[in-house]
Amino acid sequence: MGEKVLMKGNEAIAEAAIAAGCRHFFGYPITPQTEVAAYMSKRMPKVGGVYLQGESEVASINMVLGAGAAGVRAMTSTSSPGISLMSEGISYMAGSDVPALIVNVQRGGPGLGGIQPSQADYFQATRSTGHGDFHLLVFAPSTVQETVDMISDAFDLADKYRMPAMILSDGMLGQMMEPVVLPDPKPVEQDKPWAAKGHNNERPHNVINSLYIQPQELEDLVRKRFEKYRTIMQNEQRAEEYLTEDADIIVVAYGASSRVSRSAVDKARAEGIKAGMIRPISLWPFPVKAVSKAADTAKAFLTVEMSMGQMVDDVRLVVAGRKPVEFYGRTGGMIPTPKEVYEQIVRINGGVC
Repeated sequence: MGEKVLMKGNEAIAEAAIAAGCRHFFGYPITPQTEVAAYMSKRMPKVGGVYLQGESEVASINMVLGAGAAGVRAMTSTSSPGISLMSEGISYMAGSDVPALIVNVQRGGPGLGGIQPSQADYFQATRSTGHGDFHLLVFAPSTVQETVDMISDAFDLADKYRMPAMILSDGMLGQMMEPVVLPDPKPVEQDKPWAAKGHNNERPHNVINSLYIQPQELEDLVRKRFEKYRTIMQNEQRAEEYLTEDADIIVVAYGASSRVSRSAVDKARAEGIKAGMIRPISLWPFPVKAVSKAADTAKAFLTVEMSMGQMVDDVRLVVAGRKPVEFYGRTGGMIPTPKEVYEQIVRINGGVC
């Protein structure tokens, strides 16, 4: 590991990807993500890599598909409207079992919306990134350091399971500067026997494809893919549990919202309210085990998001009516304050602190 340096979140993403063995970046500028692409345009030529700005997000994601199909580590980054444009290509990648990394530095919507931080892409990332039956690996960091650490892990899991992975960041984490320790460069396994990268008549030809005319063939393939997803759901759930052991009220928040919520939980504890927090780190697979365990002992849940309420649906599905699940959110690029979240905790506690 290197020395600690002060870096903007977006630039740290790029440097961490290079350390993780990424040498192929394709993207298109959009606020508040542009620094990732700008940084890559300078660094990739210096490390023997490829940086190419596509003519659009549609072109960029299909370049990622092509590079990933050839067996190399490839990535793109964009912000919310860009993911909407990339959705078809992402579906093609999932349907072709091609690993790659997609970074979404979220901004407010719908439409062009604004350029301020948001978490309103949760449904897009975990439910409907494109047409058809498929999932992405989706991870949500809450600090610049965690973002850096998560990049390599996301690449590794994408390769392990042969599927796209997404880092769901936001404009706050992307634009803020924090001290980080960058990882040392690591060797990456280059032997991917499934890849379309030449064969020298030493193996059968590999065809990377997502089109299956016969419905039974497609159904069999999708069912096999969902067997893999079940394995992932069992083995890859990730969450941080904070003061949950004796908590009566548990806040569920991820990413930037969790930073605000942690301060509110600390204040509630200082005032004698038994509050705690579950911070989902994997959004798909959702940390069902952590939330379900907490529902056995907690009295109520409060989900905090920078949206009108999306992850709250997953919390309610897990809790399944055993305990009340309430929601507090700000949207359009507004960020909840610790005071606002604390007041919600007090309200749920019966107005008593």
